[in-house]
Amino acid sequence: MSASCSDTNLSKEQSENRESHALGDATQKTLVSHLLASKRSLSSVSLVWRANELVTSARALLEERVVLGARTDFVRKGVEEQVKILQSVRNGVEGVAREGQAEFKKVLRDLDTADARLKRTMKELRSTIVEPSLRGPGEDRKSLLDFVDEESVDGIMGSLRDSIDKTNEARITLHDSNKTFDDDLESITVALSKSSKEGLFPSSEFQFDSPIGPLMRSLEIHAKEMADLLESLVRHFDLCVTAVKHTEGGGATAQKITGDIPEGVDANLDDVDAALEPMTEEEMVEMLKVLERDAADVDDVATEIHDRLVEMESQFEHIIFRSDCLARRYANTTAAFSLTEEVGEKLLEYVSQGRQFLMRWNEERQVIEEGLEETERLGDFYERFLMAYDGLIIEVGRRKSAQVKMEKVKEEAMEKLEQLHENELAEREHFRLDQGEYLPSDIWPGLVDSPMRYRMVPTEENTRVVPPLPRSVLEAALRRTNGRL
Repeated sequence: MSASCSDTNLSKEQSENRESHALGDATQKTLVSHLLASKRSLSSVSLVWRANELVTSARALLEERVVLGARTDFVRKGVEEQVKILQSVRNGVEGVAREGQAEFKKVLRDLDTADARLKRTMKELRSTIVEPSLRGPGEDRKSLLDFVDEESVDGIMGSLRDSIDKTNEARITLHDSNKTFDDDLESITVALSKSSKEGLFPSSEFQFDSPIGPLMRSLEIHAKEMADLLESLVRHFDLCVTAVKHTEGGGATAQKITGDIPEGVDANLDDVDAALEPMTEEEMVEMLKVLERDAADVDDVATEIHDRLVEMESQFEHIIFRSDCLARRYANTTAAFSLTEEVGEKLLEYVSQGRQFLMRWNEERQVIEEGLEETERLGDFYERFLMAYDGLIIEVGRRKSAQVKMEKVKEEAMEKLEQLHENELAEREHFRLDQGEYLPSDIWPGLVDSPMRYRMVPTEENTRVVPPLPRSVLEAALRRTNGRL
């Protein structure tokens, strides 16, 4: 047994001597340096874990936002349909208001025209003074307006103002109601607009096959590549441990260095204390070549893992940004939906205001139209009054002319009658002187009578004398009358 143990120790020493010889320039110091660098690179495991967290979080976020996006689109479409209905109702109410207000404005224009005409006519009546010669002695001076019942005009105007005020109140109430309706619709539109502008992308982007899908796939690719790179670092670390163990006293050194590697690294540390398997010189040289080549890439691999994580963090931030935008979009959409419900609750009131305006207008329109007809009738009557007064002036002038003519005829007739009377007296005197002394007085009672004398007197005792009018007054009346023709 002793001889066997001795042979075994000899074989191990010979093997270590061969390996030590094969290492050549690859000193224990260099290998330990590679091992330490490899150990440091294993801290990248935390980056890989972070990458896995990002992928898991992004996928969970994506799945959540897919549902939220579908809800947002569903609610938004519902709100848009409700807005169309509300806008249709608003247009209907506006149509009622526009039609009623158009009729109201037309009636007001007609009323203004009639009122202006009536006022103009009454102003002419006020400025037209009755010709003093037509008034009785001692009577006060009067204008034509004094013969008009102004109280009836004031009564009509008061009734019209009352109806117009009531209609205006209903119109203002409807206008305020429609303004509130418009503000409500605008608030819904603004909420929807904010929803649309929130992320400037449709919620359908949060689908696995949507434009945001490549971001998710890129995260997965980066995570897989980082895991592969970490695995290569672990293999290099294992190779460094093996190489160090094959140096003189390397087992203890390897055990000391690998005692505190980062948690989560799947390194092959179970064989650190195990006996080394013999390696040929060629195997040792090949191992060292691989180790030297890989050692030159350790920093680059660690840097690539870091850079990939930086890229993943940026992509994840982009996903979070869009996710937050969608969340705000959903909030704005649900806010628009809540506003739509509030407007729906007030819809009956808005429609009712339109009906109330229409009812009020129909009631007051009859009063206003009757007042308009009365105003036009008074305007016509007062204009005819002015025309009739001018006609009266002309008639008085005509009567005065006729009276003058009759007086002239009367005077000429009286002159002829007086002349005939004088002639008759002379003839009777001549007869008396020539024949009278021979005729008894009682032969004819009328023999000695004087000739009959005549007087011309008016047949109507109460007939007034037609007053004289200034020529200018008569000519002015004629001008006005001719101007109306």
